[in-house]
Amino acid sequence: MIANKTGNPISVAYRICRPLGVFAILGAIVLGALDSRSSKHSAIPDLSEIEQHFAGALRPALPTVLAAHASSSQPVLSYEGRLPNLDGATAWFNSAQLDPKSLRGKVVLVNFWTYSCINSLRALPYVKYWAAKYQSSGLVVIGVHTPEFSFEKVPANVQASLHDLNIAYPVPLDANYRIWHAFNNEYWPALYIIDAKGDILYHQFGEGDYRESEQVIRELLIENGATNLDADAGALSAKGVEAPPSQDTASPETYIGFRLAERFASPGRLDHNSPKSYSPPVKPKLNQWGLTGNWIDGAESAVLQQSQGTIVFRFHSRDLHMVLGPTKNGKPVRFKLKLDGATPGVNCGSDSAPDGTGVVREYRLYQLIRQKGQIEDRTFEIDFLDPGVQAFSFTFG
Repeated sequence: MIANKTGNPISVAYRICRPLGVFAILGAIVLGALDSRSSKHSAIPDLSEIEQHFAGALRPALPTVLAAHASSSQPVLSYEGRLPNLDGATAWFNSAQLDPKSLRGKVVLVNFWTYSCINSLRALPYVKYWAAKYQSSGLVVIGVHTPEFSFEKVPANVQASLHDLNIAYPVPLDANYRIWHAFNNEYWPALYIIDAKGDILYHQFGEGDYRESEQVIRELLIENGATNLDADAGALSAKGVEAPPSQDTASPETYIGFRLAERFASPGRLDHNSPKSYSPPVKPKLNQWGLTGNWIDGAESAVLQQSQGTIVFRFHSRDLHMVLGPTKNGKPVRFKLKLDGATPGVNCGSDSAPDGTGVVREYRLYQLIRQKGQIEDRTFEIDFLDPGVQAFSFTFG
């Protein structure tokens, strides 16, 4: 699911992936002292939470050290609790297991992400940049990989994604959501920034406010004694699938598995966990989709049962992505796609050719369309030429 938000003058449009079946519950305001975090699961805080809020209220204000931003856009830091234990991960990559004791004396950035989520991928260039730029100044970045789909729980899949995405900082695989729940987190992506004393002082849910997040990192590093920082926070541009989204997007993230499927337009309903031959929607309206051929639609994906099958989607966005996987035995699946009945040409994505051809070789997000001209309602079709492909979701940007 996706939520949009606007914030202070330096904010941009936010696009936030929410976990499956989880809805945000607003936290209570404790005795009017501080705002509760939006990731609270309970509206009634327990005694320990009250104590933490009062401890935060008594904490001395951090000095303002970035004169260039000493205006209304200055980040607001407030005590949000202590860095919790990081145990419970099913694997650690690029590092031995870390814990609050070993991190004491370091400024820590915790980034909750998952490798097939477009929102997480678009935030990665900034996280990777900060990890490299500020490592020598005392910043530790931890990318907590909390899976949305079952294939993202497989260590080999996560390891391959880290290689492909050039991620070198520590990444725990939080397959059982132990770290996620320790933070009371609810979003992909989510950033938490912790000072050298182990106090969580800032969070950012969803994409955007990268400049403000970097301001907080720099302020806490300087408070911790760093003296080798550049004069100003740097600018960064991202390309490909990691590039910022277009502002002209009218299509929401859409799941294909029956558990969260919406706006299915093929004649008849989606059958659950049983083979069914589907026919295409006659004239899909905006954001409607349909299947052609014999598919089994499971809780999180549809699996093609024969050597020819099609998925169609009527969308409005610059980019169209799909989360796809090959056959269960790992055999690649060929595809050919069309845009309004023709090959995409210059509007192909990074995972498709101008003639519309491509191959599904691993479980991940595939960028299939990136429009170069005017954005308008378009009809997308993808024909799979081999059986066994698994189709999970559409995302846009």
